[in-house]
Amino acid sequence: MGDIEKLVLQLPPLPEQSAVATVLADMDAELVALEVRRNKTRDLKQAMMQELLTGKTRLVTAEVAHA
Repeated sequence: MGDIEKLVLQLPPLPEQSAVATVLADMDAELVALEVRRNKTRDLKQAMMQELLTGKTRLVTAEVAHA
């Protein structure tokens, strides 16, 4: 413990620390929002695939659309 007690650490001023903490918190919130969006998109894709695989929804081909 003696060596650790001799260390001198320079910390940024408190306003700068607060600004950094605010930016990091904003980034965390943005990551959560992106994860929610990704999960919703994944769920929508899964539901669409299920509709197609069960035959409930059928794709219209270009030939049928022009007929």
